[in-house]
Amino acid sequence: MDMRSEARQMKLQAPVLAATTVEQRNAALLAIAQALEAHKGEIFAANQEDMEAADRNLVSPAVKKRLKFNEDKLRDAVAGIHQLISLPDPLGRELLHRELDKDLELYKVSVPIGVIGVIFEARPDALVQISSLCLKSGNCAILKGGKETRNTNRILFQVIHDAAVEKGLPEKCLVQAELHNEIDELLSCDKDVDLLIPRGSNAFVAYIMNNTKIPVMGHADGICHIYVDKDADFAKAFPILIDAKIQYTAACNAVETILVHRDIAGAFLPELKKKMEEVGVRLRGTGEVMEILGDDSRENLMADSEFGTEYLDLIASVKLVEDVKEAVEHINTFGSHHTDSILTENPETAGYFMQMVDSAGVYQNCSTRFADGFRYGFGAEVGISTGKLHARGPVGLDGLVTYKYKLFGKGQIVGDYASGKSSFHFVDL
Repeated sequence: MDMRSEARQMKLQAPVLAATTVEQRNAALLAIAQALEAHKGEIFAANQEDMEAADRNLVSPAVKKRLKFNEDKLRDAVAGIHQLISLPDPLGRELLHRELDKDLELYKVSVPIGVIGVIFEARPDALVQISSLCLKSGNCAILKGGKETRNTNRILFQVIHDAAVEKGLPEKCLVQAELHNEIDELLSCDKDVDLLIPRGSNAFVAYIMNNTKIPVMGHADGICHIYVDKDADFAKAFPILIDAKIQYTAACNAVETILVHRDIAGAFLPELKKKMEEVGVRLRGTGEVMEILGDDSRENLMADSEFGTEYLDLIASVKLVEDVKEAVEHINTFGSHHTDSILTENPETAGYFMQMVDSAGVYQNCSTRFADGFRYGFGAEVGISTGKLHARGPVGLDGLVTYKYKLFGKGQIVGDYASGKSSFHFVDL
């Protein structure tokens, strides 16, 4: 496939998709949901091929967990589509209506970004989420999934694309890239692709940013923290920590580092170790942590420089801190600005943490795993952005639209305003 040619054709069809009604786009989404259910046998068979190939290629357990696409993941994906259908149209919203002068009216309205290239990890459900979000928001999308999910992605794309086109959406509303060299071709399409969203390792995202002129939105690492304050409720803390670590260990919003107030360490850490061992989690930590835990293994002893580690595995880093201020300083130094949580019953301490931690999501007394577009009621997400421009946190429909200004006049010219013959009066209508 000639990626440059595909991107050019997409750019030309993008206004056609942007002009569709929300009823047309919702009808396409409903058809997609029904088609996924109708073709699930073929989808699961293709996924089994990918799983067997992963076993042969000794793919890591974390990647295999993401790779698996079964009844549960299909059910969640379809539920996400139905939630998207229920959401209001993100396009054509009037963000401003201002009279600049008599019979000179300015509107600011929401519109799609246009053509979005999304390069994502080995997660078939990500393809469903991304394509449905892009269609609901009126964006054309070039989709490139991980090579480990080649067979699953191929059938998923075909089912989704065909259902959308049958409901009248443009042929080039979605394009799938399968070859690795097509990524480099995509990076050169800065005249036709409006935004890139890469999902992957820190090195991969850095490569994308350094090799394209196209704006890039996304995140690399997910080094999420939970700080257990001296005023934490232990009965709440242990279930939250366990959920944040094991509910989906391979997710970017799983907790990687647990910070514990030094005043409670003696009572809290031994119980934490016991409960984590019961669910298969190994704790690593600084010398003082290991001493309290009675662990003298070199493997679990950590240096300060290791606290930037994203495990995506049944391992967690542990460190003691003097107070919430030191916890915040550690998070802002070693974190990835993704999602961080404080466990405390003290509202002032929580308020300081949530104000001072520089992350896209800051929580009190709940699991970091809530950082998700579906759980926020966005229908799904194309990814999580740790940047601060345009979109931040889980990127749903609102993060996939921009705006344009429309000015309606009746013969006015700027010269009259420059000379003083006419003057602006600026009234918001």
